[in-house]
Amino acid sequence: MLRRVLLHNIALMPSRLTIALVLSLALHGSLLLPDALKRFAAAPPPPALQAVLRLPPKPEPTPAEPLLKNTLDPEEAPRIAKPPPAAAPQADRQTVIRREVKAAQKKLSQHLYYPPEAIARGIEGEVRLLVTLSEDGSIADVNIAASSGHAILDNAAIKAAYAAGQLKGATSRELILPVIFRLQ
Repeated sequence: MLRRVLLHNIALMPSRLTIALVLSLALHGSLLLPDALKRFAAAPPPPALQAVLRLPPKPEPTPAEPLLKNTLDPEEAPRIAKPPPAAAPQADRQTVIRREVKAAQKKLSQHLYYPPEAIARGIEGEVRLLVTLSEDGSIADVNIAASSGHAILDNAAIKAAYAAGQLKGATSRELILPVIFRLQ
């Protein structure tokens, strides 16, 4: 029944419309048919990957030391490790650095101010500055090593470090200076 209706409707169409319909079907068929054929003729999927786990080789057991040793034999005599060299130079260096940091903090405190805005807002914090010194002890660069979390305090600490100018007697080229802002 449906076939008869379709044929009847096609017969009633003007010839130009019929030609357009046939050309449209041919065009769409030529565009869609290769994709449909590719799907049906597609190669089978590659085999699944296989993984095999192997245990690492067992290490050879080291021979156990005998319970009794001949301490008179020079080859079996216990070896005494030499003590490490004295750590005095390192401790001396640490003391010098602590002294320089304290001196720098003292000089920094003369130029440090607590920003009025921070006081009004009740902001407190600690800034750690990385101060780079030139050959003559003058401050070449100041960076924030650890922020207080408040830009207003960080900027005040940086300004104070630059205002300090020169740290006489400093042998280090870089110092980390803690700057603490506390309301009392």
